[in-house]
Formats: sequence, structure tokens, C-alpha cells
Amino acid sequence: MNRLINGYCKLLDALVALALAIMVVLVFGNVVLRYAFNTGITVSEEVSRWLFVWLVFLGAIVALKEHAHLGSDMLVARLPVAGKKVCLVLGQLLMLYVTWLLFSGSLAQVKINWEVEAPVTGASIAIFYLAGVVFAVSAGVLLLRELWRTLSGQLRDDELVMVKESEEAAEFEELQAQLARQNAESAPAANEQARSRT
Repeated sequence: MNRLINGYCKLLDALVALALAIMVVLVFGNVVLRYAFNTGITVSEEVSRWLFVWLVFLGAIVALKEHAHLGSDMLVARLPVAGKKVCLVLGQLLMLYVTWLLFSGSLAQVKINWEVEAPVTGASIAIFYLAGVVFAVSAGVLLLRELWRTLSGQLRDDELVMVKESEEAAEFEELQAQLARQNAESAPAANEQARSRT
């Protein structure tokens, strides 16, 4: 399951990068064409707007998987392990409820706008709202997986707080974890060298 989710998130990363590249080409190309040649790319604004919406939703899926969303852990970090678990389960249930609301609303908009054409491209407006459906389904799967891991006791104590106060704190904790792993890996080799010397 982890390999499947990791592969899916790598695909989303590639799609986000592709969407960003297309947006840059369309917007920059449109500006150059307007100022230099008094013409432009007709679909530039509409497609860029749609790509931006998709980019945000796909990036949010990856951020959810990596627990990269920022939040306040001032209270939860001070709770005992049982309190952290209760807060985590409540938070995950609330996120699942909000994800359901987003899914049902986006799906309703997809159905309503299926026959409606965009003014410039002529594509269905449903494509715009489909980003919410894709996000909600993906986020729902990720949240259910995390809820199962929490309830089945698969999470370590340091994983019970899934938000970070700031990006710097998250980077610092990641560096500390890497150092701890490196120290754990190098400890057996150092012990063997010490034994061979004695």
C-alpha cells in the first residue's frame, strides 16, 4: 500500500510540475505576444486559471500525505500519549467530514456544469470542479489510512502530532531524525571496531 501511495504522489508531483511549466509558458508567452506583436494566446487566461486550481488541489494531496500542512501544536504537543491519540482521531474524523462535504459539493457542481461550455476553450466547465472530486477521493483514502494506523496502534509516539508550528521547525525535526538514523546505523560498525582493537 505504501508503494502504491508513494508512486501516486510522485505522479502528482510530476503533474504539478507540468501544470506549472504550462502556466509559465502560457502567461509569459501571452505577455510577450501582446507587447511585442499586438496579439496573444486566446486560451491563456482560462487554461492558466484551470491549471492553477488543479495545481493547488494536487499539491494539497501530496502535502496531506507528507503531513506538510502547518498548524498549531502548542496544546497537543504537551498532552500525554493518550491525549495526543484522542486529539488525532478527532482531527482525522473532522477532516474526513470536511472531505465528504467537499466531495459532495464538487460532485454536484460537476453534474450541474457537465453540459456548460467554457467561453474561450469550449471545454466543459465540469473539468474545473473535477479537481475538488479528485482531491476529496485521494484525501479520503489517505485520511482513512492514517485513521486506521492511529486506531490500530501502528503510529509511533512522535507521529501523533501531525502538524508543525513552522516550516523551520519541521526542517529541524527532519534533520534531527536523519542524524539519529545515521548514528544508529554507524553505532554497530563503531562497536565492532572497538571490539577488534581489544
